[in-house]
Amino acid sequence: MKKFGWLIAVFAILLMAACGAAETEGQENNTEDQASEEVEDNNSGEAEAEQEATEIEVSHELGETTVPVNPEKVVVFDFGTLDTLDKLGVEVTAVPQDNLPSYLEKYQGENYQNAGTLFEPDFEKLAEIDPDLIIISGRTSEVYEDLKELAPTIYMGVDTDRYLDSFEENVTLIGEIFQKEEAAKEELASIETAIEDLKETTASKEARGLIILTNDGSINAYGAGSRFGIIHDEFGVALADEEIEVATHGQNVSFEYVAEKNPDYLFVIDRNQVVGGEYSAEKTLDNDIVNRTTAAENDQIVYLSPDYWYLSGGGLISVAEMVNEIKAGITAE
Repeated sequence: MKKFGWLIAVFAILLMAACGAAETEGQENNTEDQASEEVEDNNSGEAEAEQEATEIEVSHELGETTVPVNPEKVVVFDFGTLDTLDKLGVEVTAVPQDNLPSYLEKYQGENYQNAGTLFEPDFEKLAEIDPDLIIISGRTSEVYEDLKELAPTIYMGVDTDRYLDSFEENVTLIGEIFQKEEAAKEELASIETAIEDLKETTASKEARGLIILTNDGSINAYGAGSRFGIIHDEFGVALADEEIEVATHGQNVSFEYVAEKNPDYLFVIDRNQVVGGEYSAEKTLDNDIVNRTTAAENDQIVYLSPDYWYLSGGGLISVAEMVNEIKAGITAE
């Protein structure tokens, strides 16, 4: 009996050891399974993030477009966007090479292809380029449907009713597409600071301004909400006339109108300077009627660069220079 009891005890010990080993192995297997699942989940999440980073869904004025991240072959039909890309160090493949702003004249070089004109893209050249992305604005919007058949095409014009918000949205989007988010943020912050400083200056002046564009001897006035309305809407210059018609080409006015409104500052954009023509803005405005205005008598006719105001606008370079020009114009002694 004693011998039998000893055998039972040994058997029980062996059975308990076997059960413990099985439990340990099961726990190890469960741990390995959990670790494997976590690795798979992490890999899956990284794969999804990587997949998301290859494309961006862009909502714009003309539709919805899936845009590749960091597209290699980019064609730009908007000089404001070209300006921003240039500032951020993003290379492009082709642009319309006629009437480029002088500060972007490098894009007329042989390193860049000619994409036609803003109004008439060269579709044969575009087909040859086979672009990854096409960017347009108002002047090219009529052929949007044709362009989007060739490549993802997005509209990036500035909404003049909300100029700065629209501008910032465009720059932010460009930063996302080309993975230049931090640089875009820094540039926008710098411009925002400059605008706040300008607004303090315009508020202290309490002066009324009138914006005109001269063209072949005629003049058109622009007010709040217009293509040049940023001067009033965002920079804080008071309006000499609050009833100016908001239209693409402004409101056609006479020299007598300018004398009647008698602005403290007359802001002038010379269209002939960029498109050619017989008249200059100085020649157009050099007459007895305009010379009797407060702006003329106080030497406060401010000639603005049509490169920034007429040809481009809405770019990191152009908006910064627009701020600088208004600041210099109203603080000049």
